[in-house]
Amino acid sequence: MRFAAVATFCVLAAVAATAAPAATPAVQGTLPSDARGVSPASPNPLLGLPLFVDRREPSWRLWRRYLRHHRRHRATLTWRLASQPKFHWFGHFTRPLGLTLGNYLARARRAWAVPLIVVMRHQGKRCNRHYSGGGRREDRRTRRWYRRFARIVGWSRVVIAFEPDSLGTVDCLKRSRRHARLKLLRYGVDVLSRLPNATIYLEAGASDWEPARRTARQLRLIGIGKVRGFMLNATHYDWTAANVRHGLEISRRVGGKHFIVSTSFNGRGPVHYRRYFAPHRWRTINVWCHPRMRGLGPAPTTRTSNPRVDAYLWIGRPGYSGGRCNGGPRVGAWWKRRALMFARYATSWERPPRRTRYGLFRSFSARELGAR
Repeated sequence: MRFAAVATFCVLAAVAATAAPAATPAVQGTLPSDARGVSPASPNPLLGLPLFVDRREPSWRLWRRYLRHHRRHRATLTWRLASQPKFHWFGHFTRPLGLTLGNYLARARRAWAVPLIVVMRHQGKRCNRHYSGGGRREDRRTRRWYRRFARIVGWSRVVIAFEPDSLGTVDCLKRSRRHARLKLLRYGVDVLSRLPNATIYLEAGASDWEPARRTARQLRLIGIGKVRGFMLNATHYDWTAANVRHGLEISRRVGGKHFIVSTSFNGRGPVHYRRYFAPHRWRTINVWCHPRMRGLGPAPTTRTSNPRVDAYLWIGRPGYSGGRCNGGPRVGAWWKRRALMFARYATSWERPPRRTRYGLFRSFSARELGAR
């Protein structure tokens, strides 16, 4: 992308209109007739889809602002983030749901593009042996929400990533509520799998989280056979190649289902380190909340390293806060400094290059990268 000085707002608008398409095709090809793609033998339903790039995203507005103020370097950085299709998250925090989701779908239709949607409705605010996740009353509200969400989507062509972190955090609930979580997810899968033009991928954790055997068992319980497949790395930073290996192991246990890998912020990989716990026990610690010097990973594409992987997509939200740790604002708030960090350290690496540590050619300690 070549940026020129912009003398007037009219010229800026013309540059934005010509340089920034509203949709980015993943890969050119014939559109499959089966949007749901439930059978593992079905053609990849993501092939050839023009994926929606939302111009109301904060990254897009930030890019426009840097252009307007002739900050070319910052604009070039921000374009790495703003120009790519990203999943838009909907959940209990989306109010009003009907208006917000309806407007998002309408904007995608006007752009002749397919919207990417994350469903994030389960409750996961705490992690202790007393936490109920809202109890039965919240379960009833969630079931109503699933039904309403499905009514709003209707016949729209969409790609849905279903309930990130919902399986890996089951043990964060008290024992009497864990089976209820799986039943609730199964209900959501039942409802959403009936959408005629939705390609759906279920949460399956990440390669540096739960073992494949356990995740596959949970996926079978919640109804993986009714949808296209599963997703990996939605909220984690682990390398793409590691997630592909992990996904293939899960796939073998769930009938050969296909999957997608989130590459939103794994361009520099995770920050894992070893810590000693007495007596005589070492554990691998994953810095999950705002590790520093991380970068955007491979751009969204259906050209992947294995035919079982339908796409690399940006499911996680680069630039949005994951909580008040390592200097972050509240959960879900836009954090410009972190967005620029992801753009600055962006790579297309699927695995760590030789002579790197924590995805960097210079040596940094785990503490310098956000470990506590």
